[in-house]
Formats: sequence, structure tokens, C-alpha cells
Amino acid sequence: MKTEAVDPRSEQYQRSPELQRKIDSIGVTEGLCENQAYAVAVVVGRWHQFICDRLLQGALEVLNESGIADDAIDIVYVPGAFEMPLAVKRIADRGKHKAIVTLGAVIKGDTPHFDFVAGECARGIADVSLEYDIPIGFGVLTVNNVDQALARAEKGEANKGREAAAAAIEMTDLLSKLS
Repeated sequence: MKTEAVDPRSEQYQRSPELQRKIDSIGVTEGLCENQAYAVAVVVGRWHQFICDRLLQGALEVLNESGIADDAIDIVYVPGAFEMPLAVKRIADRGKHKAIVTLGAVIKGDTPHFDFVAGECARGIADVSLEYDIPIGFGVLTVNNVDQALARAEKGEANKGREAAAAAIEMTDLLSKLS
């Protein structure tokens, strides 16, 4: 099952040579996901652990591929997505980690509970990132059913845990270059 809708215009898109020349003449600053060595915290929700463990596996793979050693990674478990912002804030407040990755799954049910949990989780995590000036990779799935969650937690490049870890690492490197 594909996890994202891909517009055919995106698959076939190629930047014009004129725009590429213009960009090259201006210069670009971007973050990298290689040769990194610093402490990273990974906050994982225990709710839907059979999904979150797959996200965690993907995140750990990317962190290691980026040069971050296992002894520089701290895994912090929280009950679920709603509790993540408080744990993330405490981690950021301690100042030990240069990046944080959040992993969880919020699956829609028959009540508005989903909307409150997903929205407050995302808002709280974004608030901490801005308040503490720390990159936080958002790997909290917000899906309609378990099958969609499992599809986003499959092994490989589409694993949202991988994507969240890569985003946190890239942003950490980018922010160091923008200092």
C-alpha cells in the first residue's frame, strides 16, 4: 500500500536549467544527514506499540546511518501521543540533546478523541521546538485505520520513523550553519 498520493507532475518534474543556474549563482544553505555525532533523544509512545516499534527501528537505522552512535541515543517511552509534549519539553529543558525524534500512532475512532489527541500532540511538540530552538522530527502517525499505520511503518524508505529522524538530523545540521 502506498502511503502518499503522488501527483504524476511531481514524478516527472525537472527544474529548468535557467532556474538551476540562478540558484547556483545565489548559493544554497541546507542541512546534511551524514557525519553527525551528537546526542539525540527518541520519544516513543507505547500505545500501538506493534506499530511504534517499527517506526523506532526505522528511526534508529537513520540515526546510525548518519553517524550517530547507539551510546548517543536515548529512548524515552511515554504512554501515548498526548503525553509526548511534556516529555519533549523536559528533554529540551535539560539541554543534553541536539535533536529529538517523536514516534507514535494516533488512529481515528468513532469519536472526536482522535482530533484532540493528534492536534494537541502536534501543537505541543511544535511549541517546544520553537521555544527551545531544537529540531524535533515529527513521526507521530495520524491515520484513519491500523492498515494505514502499518503501511507507514513498513521497512524501507517510506517508513515515517526514518523520515522523522532524517528531518531532525537535517534540521540540526542546517541550524548549525545558520548560526
